[in-house]
Amino acid sequence: METSYANDLLGLDFTLPIPSASENGPMLLDLEDTFEKHHDFQKNGPDLQIADSPSHYPAPADVTAGMVAYASYTDDLLGLSSPDIAPSIPLKRPVSLGSDELYYECNGTSTSEPDLLMADAPDQPSQLCEAATAKEERTSVNADLIALESVEVALIVSPASSIPLDVDGMHDQRNLDFTTGATLEIAQPAEQAAMVGEVVAVGSEENAQDLSDVSESEQEEANSTPKQKISKRKLEDTRCFESWRRRHAKIITDEEIRSCKKAVAGGQLTLRELIQNDQPSIIGDAREYQLELFERAKKQNSIAVLDTGSGKTLIAVLLLRHIIDQELEDRAMGKKPRIAFFLVDSVALVFQQHLVLERNVDQPIQKFCGEMGTDHWAKATWQEHLRENMVIVCTAEILYQCLWRSFIRLDQINLLIFDEAHHAKKNHPYARIIKDYYINEADLSKRPKIFGMTASPVDVRSNFTQAAKELEAMLHCQIVTAADLALLRTSVSRPNESVAVYPKLHSPRQTILCQEMEAKCGDMKILAKTFRKAVDATIQLGVWCADQVWSLAMAEPAALKFEMKIHKYSTKERDNKPVEMINAELSRLREAQAFVQEWSFEEPATDTNCLSPKVLVLHSYLNLIFERPTDARCIVFVHQRYTAQLLGELFTRIGPPHLRLGTLVGNNEGNSGELTMNFRRQQEVIHKFRKGELNCLFATSVAEEGLDVPECNLVIRFDLYDTLIQYIQSRGRARHANSKYLHMVEQDNQAHIQAVREVRQGEDVLRRFCESLPADRLLQGNDVDVEDALVKEKLLQTFVDPISGAKLTYSSSLVVLGHFVSTLPGASSAPNFIVTAEHGLYTCSVVLPSESPVHSATGRPSSRKAIAKRSAAFEACVLLRKGGHLDENLLSTHHKHLPAMRNAHLALSLHKSSSYDMKLKPTIWQESRGSAPESLYMTVLMLEKPENLGRESQPIALLTRKCMPDLPSVLLHLQVDKTSNLIFDSLQGSIPVTQNSLSRLNAFTLRIYKDIFNKRFEVNEVAMSYWFAPVVKTFKCISRQRSSPGLIDWAVVNYVHDNEAWTWDIDCSHAELEDRYLVDKWDGGRRFWGVKVMPDLRPLDPVPDGAAPHRYMNTILDYSVSLFSKSRKRAVWRQDQPVIYAHRILHRLNWLDEYTEKEYNIKMDAYVCPEPLLFSALPTSTAAMAYLLPSAISRIESYLIALEACGMLGLSIRPELALEAITKDSDNTEEHRAEQIHFQRGMGKNYERLEFIGDCFLKMATSISIFCLSPNNDEFEYHVRRMLLICNKNLFHVAVEKKLYEYIRSVGFSRRTWYPEGIKLLEGKGFKKTGDEVHKHQLGDKTIADVCEALIGAALLSHNSNGNMDMAVKAVSVLVSHSDHTVSQWADYCKLYTKPAYQLSEASAIQTNLALQIKQKMGYHFQYPRLLMSAFVHPSLPSFGGIPCYQRLEFLGDSLLDMACVNFIFHRHPDRDPQWLTEHKMAMVSNKFLAALSVKLGFHKHLRFSSAVIEYQNRDYAQEIQEAERESNGARDYWTTTKNPPKCLSDIVESYLGAVFVDSEFNFAEIERFFDKHIRWFFEDMSIYDTFANHHPVTHLHNLLTLSLGCSTYRIMASPIPNAAGTDIKHQVAVVMVHGEVITSGTAASSKNAKIKAAEKALGVLKGLAPFEFRQKFGCACKEANEVEGKGLEDVGTAI
Repeated sequence: METSYANDLLGLDFTLPIPSASENGPMLLDLEDTFEKHHDFQKNGPDLQIADSPSHYPAPADVTAGMVAYASYTDDLLGLSSPDIAPSIPLKRPVSLGSDELYYECNGTSTSEPDLLMADAPDQPSQLCEAATAKEERTSVNADLIALESVEVALIVSPASSIPLDVDGMHDQRNLDFTTGATLEIAQPAEQAAMVGEVVAVGSEENAQDLSDVSESEQEEANSTPKQKISKRKLEDTRCFESWRRRHAKIITDEEIRSCKKAVAGGQLTLRELIQNDQPSIIGDAREYQLELFERAKKQNSIAVLDTGSGKTLIAVLLLRHIIDQELEDRAMGKKPRIAFFLVDSVALVFQQHLVLERNVDQPIQKFCGEMGTDHWAKATWQEHLRENMVIVCTAEILYQCLWRSFIRLDQINLLIFDEAHHAKKNHPYARIIKDYYINEADLSKRPKIFGMTASPVDVRSNFTQAAKELEAMLHCQIVTAADLALLRTSVSRPNESVAVYPKLHSPRQTILCQEMEAKCGDMKILAKTFRKAVDATIQLGVWCADQVWSLAMAEPAALKFEMKIHKYSTKERDNKPVEMINAELSRLREAQAFVQEWSFEEPATDTNCLSPKVLVLHSYLNLIFERPTDARCIVFVHQRYTAQLLGELFTRIGPPHLRLGTLVGNNEGNSGELTMNFRRQQEVIHKFRKGELNCLFATSVAEEGLDVPECNLVIRFDLYDTLIQYIQSRGRARHANSKYLHMVEQDNQAHIQAVREVRQGEDVLRRFCESLPADRLLQGNDVDVEDALVKEKLLQTFVDPISGAKLTYSSSLVVLGHFVSTLPGASSAPNFIVTAEHGLYTCSVVLPSESPVHSATGRPSSRKAIAKRSAAFEACVLLRKGGHLDENLLSTHHKHLPAMRNAHLALSLHKSSSYDMKLKPTIWQESRGSAPESLYMTVLMLEKPENLGRESQPIALLTRKCMPDLPSVLLHLQVDKTSNLIFDSLQGSIPVTQNSLSRLNAFTLRIYKDIFNKRFEVNEVAMSYWFAPVVKTFKCISRQRSSPGLIDWAVVNYVHDNEAWTWDIDCSHAELEDRYLVDKWDGGRRFWGVKVMPDLRPLDPVPDGAAPHRYMNTILDYSVSLFSKSRKRAVWRQDQPVIYAHRILHRLNWLDEYTEKEYNIKMDAYVCPEPLLFSALPTSTAAMAYLLPSAISRIESYLIALEACGMLGLSIRPELALEAITKDSDNTEEHRAEQIHFQRGMGKNYERLEFIGDCFLKMATSISIFCLSPNNDEFEYHVRRMLLICNKNLFHVAVEKKLYEYIRSVGFSRRTWYPEGIKLLEGKGFKKTGDEVHKHQLGDKTIADVCEALIGAALLSHNSNGNMDMAVKAVSVLVSHSDHTVSQWADYCKLYTKPAYQLSEASAIQTNLALQIKQKMGYHFQYPRLLMSAFVHPSLPSFGGIPCYQRLEFLGDSLLDMACVNFIFHRHPDRDPQWLTEHKMAMVSNKFLAALSVKLGFHKHLRFSSAVIEYQNRDYAQEIQEAERESNGARDYWTTTKNPPKCLSDIVESYLGAVFVDSEFNFAEIERFFDKHIRWFFEDMSIYDTFANHHPVTHLHNLLTLSLGCSTYRIMASPIPNAAGTDIKHQVAVVMVHGEVITSGTAASSKNAKIKAAEKALGVLKGLAPFEFRQKFGCACKEANEVEGKGLEDVGTAI
């Protein structure tokens, strides 16, 4: 068939045979051969062809049936080759793109998907492998690096050696994440070299064996408290982890880090990283035409007209370098500095062009756009940026504002670069900069050089030559292009262009759904656009897409926009609509929404009944491309965002299997239901497109200009371009060699034919225009004068500030006014412009918000509405400037003062620690020394269960110079499984002492030190801190008992004073040898209880079996003597002396600790001769009790130091709570379920539980105080101010200032430090010390802050039995030390509060009725009904009779509810660790529970709001939760089974509590009454919420392993990942290890998130395993081991 169709299409004068089109099929014409032969077409620009296609449109069942094609069809289409199929073989259907998978070698392993390599990886993948291999080799050398998290000092350890690792300075470091196989011992600080200046670090070195005090026997090694190390298992796990990490280093680097880069800290790459990864450096070797244009630009203002992708930016970079070089020389000559501006038209280009320039210009460059808040910057800020930078990349509006604000003058600029210069017209900022400033600079030498860049100087359908002349005149430039255009065309890759002809579209119609909607709400103006879009969709896209228009428009977010518009339009109209009318309209909208949501939408079919012919043609092409795996990239351009969105929805359902869709649209606020994308989201889509995660984009014009879209194989113009520039720019996206550009044209559509003809002819005109330019590239006879265009503008008013020279124009007035209104405190509305028409002229008045000092202004009459509006804004700005409300730079003098510290970094590092002084002795000892006392106070130390000691004992009195406070008893572990409380009975009054009695008491005390503990001190009664005395055995503990000298067993005291020892001789009877305390004179650690004489044994007999080991075991006499060999030879002993059967005394000084496993079966029997031994003068009953003194004195001193800390703070706290609050028993006390590092045994409870409740009270107290001080502030202000008070940083600094660190107990029982200070040690370990040593300990910053919270908790619990919280209030004031909390008792809060006006105003009938309903329902009567109403006013309601929304009360109520819940759970579960408490408290205060409670109490019915969405959500949730309660059969956790509720329902419970609290004059008992009545019942049994608490993956994993599977041998470890080449982003890998085996791993930017990922994977592995299956799989025997040891699984990992 012959036709002139192509002639019409392209304006050619020849006929062309084309295949006929069926009724439904597209007409796809191949004109390539003909065009190549036609001379005229060669002049018309790049080749255009109408591509091969089937002769008719494919039926749905077989989209390619009937096509006549070759195997290379799609290869030709996309410019790629398919090596798998010979092109000469005809096929029944086209073959989609085939492409070889690319492989690369990595240590002999082939790996696919090279495109997954990071953008900054080495050029060759093998380099990355080599780098990883080299890294692995480096980590395997003999000197391995042990990486300690947050420790700056690297320690080199040989794997073959075992050396002590000094952890002084590493206390409070939680994660010893990995080692490299070295045998590692964690030694205490005191085991290291002595510190400079006699500084001694006190650690568990004190528990080490002391050879001067105790023997070297195996028994003593077992008896001493073990040195605390990282367990052997932990070391094995650590080595296993490091081995795993090294083996998997390559996998981690190549795979996991890529996914990690997409999720920094569980999020995504930064915007800069997204752009940087996708933006290569442009600078290479400049082509000849680029150098030519650069030289031209140096000489004169120029506009470079070059095709997209031809390297215009390179010319700009070369010019910038040249200008900067000149500028540097000018500055060296003393000239004033000037700066270059690179101006762009969009935010996207700001980031992209800045990155290009930053990579290629070696001078300071900065970027700015409006999103950075530049509108609010003062002149000083801009001057600083101008001073520090040589180039600024910004949107043109930024520079324009700087100019009219007089922040910068034109003569301070040396170069203006206009990117996409064709925008310089009308009121575009490009044009305004020229019109308002460039032209007005009369001194030409002060004008900057101008360089413009564009692909076409024309972006509208107009006379090309005229438009080009106007652009030149506007920018004062000359258009230039390459001299050799043929050379340019060979340098820039252009696509092969084709035309796809689709059958004529159907007429507009309405679908059944649309007809139904027309009947329901067709008269609603708010839906008019949606109706138009739905009808238009039936034409362009098909009926399925038309119905989807309604689905998108009636979805929740879109429906909310409709609702907001209803409110907005109703308030803008002169006569506001009655509320009834608004509610009726909202009701109709909700009905329409419900109707659409219930509509049954069918799946799309690929036929003309469902889809338009245009969509079906697109479908056929995409099927061809993406039917098989392919590397192809395709962009489909459309006009409207909703079209892109609908096509995306459609093709996810009907697209070919290998189509990976994405949508790319702009970020302007769209109509309801339309998709919007911010700049970051756009960059993410492009990033995925480049990487191949997406291979087809449906894009609007945002992809034509402003976004750097990767080179692709195919561009399809689904909707044709409107202008030549759109055509050129969209065509420029197809830059791949042999790529295709497809014009989709409707059959016989003259508008489409004309559009193609115009862009083809327009490009030819552009080419001819450029070729016609003279050699010097000057336009001849340009008769366009820009001054003519400014005549009308000169008639408009301007205002020039006399101080600064800032210039206010009609164009800038709208910006100035908008900025001013945005700065008004409390203003929430924009200026309201009211335009009236009279006599053909428009007059506009602007009404400003009520907060504005100028309320309105009226402009001059104008013939245009836009000018009238600007005139009104201009007049308002002039009035504001005259009133001083605008400064000389036209900036507002009003400011919304956000909290100054809102962005402050207030957290403390979990791992930062420092060395601090530590108190070893209470000040009370030192204060009382220096003179001989005349009276002493008596504290009796006695056992509650003395029988558990295993032998007779008698109480001992501690005699002190000052009265001891009442101290709580302490639990001692006397024997295996036998304990007793040691009671400290502080008697009333004192006893008189004489010099003689004091001397005798002193001798008794020193004898205890000598005989029992092998320490000989000087006799110096004046320097003694305290004394010991035996108490009569008849002593009974009686309340309020007074001291009396008669309570002391003076007979024992006198005997010890008068006798060094009891003397044995051969004549002593056997009975005299029984029940004696025997001392080995040469071995300080050997002591015995004499039992009886063994008459059948002789000194030279062998030592009987079962005796306690000793180094000399030949005979009983040898066994009795501890002399070394030389002394033994000189010694002579009687061989007729008796043999005594004795019990060797377990040298156990730390009775605070449980017996260790080694102590269970120690041999205690001994057989000794009396002559070598010393018979102590101390009675055995006294000696037995004296052995408990180290533990007793250590705990007493700890109590006294704790009370001293409280006294320093002015707090009255019970001693046991005070000590608990300052006790840190391990380096990682706060890691509640981690293996404790350097755990100090026997220290008692640590601070963690008190910190838990103290933190809650701190939050509540500060919330109340801040609320009272500023009842009218907003919630954000409250949060920031509270944060400043309660943050760890503030607590830490206050504590350091008060030297609280000295009092913290971080070291357990020390056998070195319990001895008294003041008297000199003459014999024994440490006698060379001067006594002036400074004792240090290592504390983390957070530990110190935690202790502050624990002290608040201790203050609360000390006095809260009767509800008195005054001491806790005082503790908060002392420890936050801030003006926002200065009260010292609870009643002071009410005195702080000044009732706001809204609360005191007379209540309306509605408010009174609400208070009455609440009283009937809740039992509480509100004094102030308006306060109650405030608790139910939602923030969506702008104003409700002057009553503020509930957010302030919610802030207060949140902290009150927290306190009530914590009080309950803390006291009900006294043995649970804070981790458990926190997890289960979450259930009590969760949105889910509180929302359910809100519905149960009927609060949701009282909520006042102005949002239909809120109403729908509340109603829907209320129905669901009420149904769940009915079906629960009384189950208390029914609320956990529903979906997540609207947050406002939980908010009003908290705001109600806040209102009750304020109304009751701050009576916390009302909060507790509410809790007991309405909340307690749900949580009587907390075990039912274990699953709720398990939602956190790590917690869930802990509970699964410990409770369900009975395993305690597991770890979650984290370590940094080796960085990939060129990457500066740090990442962490975490693993879950079970019995030394890595079962899962996870990677993230932080160790916390990495552990969460690893835990989630581990749950997937372990869930469903029965315990016996788990034990078999992992070889676990923990449960049996725990049962043998008597461990409770629920105590795993706790420090209690």
